[in-house]
Amino acid sequence: MKITFYGHASLGIDINGIKLLVDPYISANPKASHINVGDLAADYILITHAHGDHTLDVEAIAGRTGAVIISNAEIAAYYEQKGFKCHPMNHGGSWEFNFGWVKYVTAIHSSSFADGTYGGNPGGFVIEGEHKNIYIAGDTALTYDMKLIPMRTKLDLAVFPIGSNFTMDVDDAIIASDFVKCDKILGYHFDTFGYIEINHNEAIKKFFDVGKDLMLLGIGESLDL
Repeated sequence: MKITFYGHASLGIDINGIKLLVDPYISANPKASHINVGDLAADYILITHAHGDHTLDVEAIAGRTGAVIISNAEIAAYYEQKGFKCHPMNHGGSWEFNFGWVKYVTAIHSSSFADGTYGGNPGGFVIEGEHKNIYIAGDTALTYDMKLIPMRTKLDLAVFPIGSNFTMDVDDAIIASDFVKCDKILGYHFDTFGYIEINHNEAIKKFFDVGKDLMLLGIGESLDL
């Protein structure tokens, strides 16, 4: 499993050659100006919630690639009405796809499209594929429901928002890593704009001091699990 950071909360995941994109917000992010959205491959697009900084490039990419959109029922219905292929899910539900098993889990946030359309309740994804298991938290507060995740899935990596103001901060993410019983963390949803700028060295040290590994990838950088 290869995971690529495309800035903000956008991720590419390669599982046995099948390409997943998560929350593609790239073309309007000046920090990701070196990423060409038109070059990105996608078999599936996973959407945690409807906010524009998670859905901006969905239609362009899905229209070009024919990718299947995976999200909650309301978001799936929104894109189905536009003619896109979708797989609807909801909290606690799971499905076996050709790349692996996916469960849609709780997140505490808000969710609406830029045009005001209701986007259902936000969520995150647990993905089991290629003998590796990851949790993508989406935009969320720290929530006790995270303790449920390791009851079903032993994680190899947890992806947490760490920018604060709209989501968890670094200190809450450390607690979240305890809840999900995973000491290998990929941080995202930071630095894109002023509200969520962080001190990288301080964040990494806070995790290191409690025996955990926080990875902050540069935009376009990848890690292999």
